[in-house]
Amino acid sequence: MAGESRSSAVTMADVAERAGVSRALVSIVFRGVVGASAENRERVMRAAAELGYSPDRRARLLGSSRSRTLGVVFGLHHEFHTELVERFYQGVERTEFDLALGATAPTRTERTAVQSLLEFRCEALLLVGPTMQRKDLDALASQVPVVVLARDLRAPSCDVVRTDDEHGARIAVEHLVGLGHRAVVHVDGRRAPGAAERRRGYRKAMESAGLSAQVRVIPGGLTEEDGERAAADVLSGRSRPTGVVAFNDHCAAGLLSAARQDGVAVPRSLSLVGYDDSRIAGLSSISLTTIAQDSRRLAGAALDLAVRRAGGWDEPPVDTVVPPRLVVRGTSATPERRR
Repeated sequence: MAGESRSSAVTMADVAERAGVSRALVSIVFRGVVGASAENRERVMRAAAELGYSPDRRARLLGSSRSRTLGVVFGLHHEFHTELVERFYQGVERTEFDLALGATAPTRTERTAVQSLLEFRCEALLLVGPTMQRKDLDALASQVPVVVLARDLRAPSCDVVRTDDEHGARIAVEHLVGLGHRAVVHVDGRRAPGAAERRRGYRKAMESAGLSAQVRVIPGGLTEEDGERAAADVLSGRSRPTGVVAFNDHCAAGLLSAARQDGVAVPRSLSLVGYDDSRIAGLSSISLTTIAQDSRRLAGAALDLAVRRAGGWDEPPVDTVVPPRLVVRGTSATPERRR
C-alpha cells in the first residue's frame, strides 16, 4: 500500500531529482519542446518510468490557449457510430490530443451535443453521420474545423470521410442477382445519412441487370423495429420478393426475425443482405450477409484530418471515399424454385 501511495504522489520534482536534472528540464521534456539533449530526454523518461510518473495534461493546459481536445458527435444508439468512436480512441493515443464525446439520443439533440463540445473548447469536431441542415453545418465549419463522417456532401465546406454507399448497394444487388434472384427489393433508411446514395445504388444495379420493372423501394429505417414494420410489406402478397437489400444490419435483423415468425425460410425462400458488418451481423443466430464498412480506415482518415486541421493545416476541404466490401454469411443463397 505504501508503494501505491508513493506512486500516486510522484511529482515533476521527484522525476528531476531521480534524473539528476532541473525541474525546468523535466517540464521541457514532457511538453515536447526544444531545449533538451537526446541524452537528457532519455534520462528523464527513464526516471519517470521508474517512478511511475504520468504528467497531468489538464493541469498543463490550464494556462494554455489550446485545449488539445477533439470533439466527437455520434449517435448513442447507432452501433456503427460507437464502433467508430472505439477506433478513434485507439488512434488518438498516438497523438497529443484527447477526445471529448457528445452523444445524441432521442432526448438529446445534435445541436446540444455540438454546443457542449464548443464550450469545452475543442480544437476540431468529428461529426459521425450528422443530420443537421447544410446551412447549419456550413455555419459550424466557419467557427471550428469540422470533419464529417458517413455523409456525402456536395461542394463541402469541411472535410468529409465516407464509404462509397452507392457502390455498396450496387454490390449487394449484384450478389443477389448473381445467385439467381430477380425480384429484389430495397428496404431503405428513409432520410438517414447515406440512405439516398444506397437507394441510388440499388436502382442503378437493378437497371444494369435488366430488372428495371422489378425495382421496388420499401420505407424502412435504422432499427430492428423498423425492419419488423417493413416486413409487413416485404412478406405480404403473392409477388413476394426472393431477395432484400436492407439499409443496415439492424433493419435486416428485424426483417429476419419477422420472416422467421411468419414461417419464411431464410435463405431458402428469402435472401437478406444488410449493411455495416456490425457485431450483430456476425452473431451465430443471425449470420447475416452484409456490406462491410472499413471502420478502421474511416476513423483513421478522419482523425488524421482533425489533427491536421487543429494544427493549422489550411488546405481546401478533402473528400475521402473508402470502398466497401461484401461479406457473405448464411442469409443469402440461390432462390428456391416456386411452383
